[in-house]
Amino acid sequence: MGAFVRAAMLNYHSITAFAPCSERVTNRVLSSPSWPSAVTVNFFTPLSPWKVSSGQSYRGFSREVDRSRKSEDTLFGNSIYGINGPDQWSTRNDLHPCRALVQDEVLSAEATAEVIDGKRIAEDIRREIAQEVMIMKDTTGQVPGLAVVLVGNRVDSATYVRSKKKACAEVGFASYGVDLPENSTEEEVLNWVRNYNDDPGVHGILVQLPLPKHMNEEKVIGAISVEKDVDGFHPLNVGRLVLQGRTPLFVSCTPKGCIELLLRSGVEIAGKHAVVIGRSNVVGTPAAIMLQAHNATVTVVHSRTPNPAEITRTADIVIVAVGVAQLVRGDWIKPGAVVIDVGMNSVEDPTKKKGYRLVGDVCYPEAAKVASKITPVPGGVGPMTIAMLLRNTLDSAKRTLKS
Repeated sequence: MGAFVRAAMLNYHSITAFAPCSERVTNRVLSSPSWPSAVTVNFFTPLSPWKVSSGQSYRGFSREVDRSRKSEDTLFGNSIYGINGPDQWSTRNDLHPCRALVQDEVLSAEATAEVIDGKRIAEDIRREIAQEVMIMKDTTGQVPGLAVVLVGNRVDSATYVRSKKKACAEVGFASYGVDLPENSTEEEVLNWVRNYNDDPGVHGILVQLPLPKHMNEEKVIGAISVEKDVDGFHPLNVGRLVLQGRTPLFVSCTPKGCIELLLRSGVEIAGKHAVVIGRSNVVGTPAAIMLQAHNATVTVVHSRTPNPAEITRTADIVIVAVGVAQLVRGDWIKPGAVVIDVGMNSVEDPTKKKGYRLVGDVCYPEAAKVASKITPVPGGVGPMTIAMLLRNTLDSAKRTLKS
């Protein structure tokens, strides 16, 4: 019997609420038709390399969103939702996303849930990071360094890079970067990655995705030193996240931000039932694994799940990342549940100056009347992504100084 199995058995034996059956059952009884015909088990999809489809952006605005905006809340694109993302959910006739738009003043008057203020929490984290950087600089003369490789002239990607540089300056990081033309070769990109791998002043490397179609994203990401993979996408970091008893050097920033929001909001995770809606490699799957690491019982709901509302109603904690505006209705939410909305969608709204508003994957007007705590959109998960990127880079610098 393996060590993992023995450890698991010891944990279960310590729970006095369990009363295992001690009776012997014959094969004839075991095969009796009175037993259930099937047992449902939730599995995660394999962590295969992600693909970015044409017209999608990895960390950018959706095509419908005004790309001049610079808010950190807009740093999400369709491909964070995975292969069973918005297109798959939208083909289902049994789901009815909320279409109504409620004015802000009405929202605040009718909502009873406590708002999890991601912007405020992210600002707190940045202040903590800035203080640590000051101490590091005073004691060692060094500061964390973050390098970004940007290829092409996508406005959304350039906006994200500017936000990153601004955040680095605010906390005292050194910021490095190279802007390469769209027609650059894959080898040119790899050479820059190798240069930053060898640069002792660089503690984190981020290759802005998506890359041009003629480049192999998996190969480029795999070329980043695992010790500097602050985005948490290197196969070794992903593998360490999945395996029990292993700790990844870095975890993907958005799901890490979701867990941090729960912890800093005083939400008890251990022993709770968490439902993660969406199974992408970037958000859904790592979020589910991290919730399990915090001893939650986790169910993953995806676009092929036949009864998503019924399953979600059993959850104490709900994390949603599907890319469909206001898909999750109020009657999906168990009274008192905590809701983390990762989605970022633009919908037409003539009452707004720019003609649209940002909404999440959760119908906020309905869910805020049922949940005990909920993240808003914007101002919830979005600001946490860069905060976690900064945290990962600081952790990398601290490890380097200790070695």
